[in-house]
Amino acid sequence: MRIAEIENEIVEEFELFGDDWEGKYEHLIDLGKHLPLIDKQYKTDDRLIKGCQSKVWLHSELKDEKIVFTADSDAIITKGIVALMIRVISGHTADEIINAQFEFINKIGLIEHLSPTRSNGLLSMIKQMKLDAIAYKNISIKTNYKLN
Repeated sequence: MRIAEIENEIVEEFELFGDDWEGKYEHLIDLGKHLPLIDKQYKTDDRLIKGCQSKVWLHSELKDEKIVFTADSDAIITKGIVALMIRVISGHTADEIINAQFEFINKIGLIEHLSPTRSNGLLSMIKQMKLDAIAYKNISIKTNYKLN
């Protein structure tokens, strides 16, 4: 499924709650409960996302030319937010992730309903995920260059 299609699914899910942000937060918490958890060996300080008030560990790896993310957080709302992000981009190519616009964030009103520190944390998550994608793309370019 393309990133835009996944984003549309998320927008439709959140539209079911209308203006009920309590329900939307509960949905976020539920999403966090189903987050593909990071392996304990990757739950290290070097994998903490800088800029998040809560602790958020993020791990990425390349599988069949697609980047797969796992994560964990010590805060339930933040765990739901990172679960949303992983749902949207995990399993996509570096180029797809680099070019993702994450329009669903504004469409569901997430930024305006987060505290400033959580908003900064979300932006830090996006930044780190895109940086990981850029790193994998550069590795792929270097590998292909050496092979040719």
